[in-house]
Amino acid sequence: MAYDPGAIDHALSAAVGDDPVLIADLRAAFIDSARGVFRALELAGDDVAWRDALLRLRGLAASFGAVRLAALALDAVEAPVGDARALRLIRRNMERL
Repeated sequence: MAYDPGAIDHALSAAVGDDPVLIADLRAAFIDSARGVFRALELAGDDVAWRDALLRLRGLAASFGAVRLAALALDAVEAPVGDARALRLIRRNMERL
């Protein structure tokens, strides 16, 4: 799946119109929220916390059109808690946002 750097901006533009300031604010809020959920994911100590954080990240990403991030989060649900590969892939994708 290719990374589309404009997907989030496109989804936001479709939702709120052509207001670059509002789009930038919403984009920043999304990234801040995603980072918070990622921190919870890194700290997850059991299967429930791991799964909950991944599903929150998936929902958040899907809401903002970050399709690749949503897919990575969903794929990681089946991975063991703290799976280094899953965390690395998610972190790398989030850095591209």
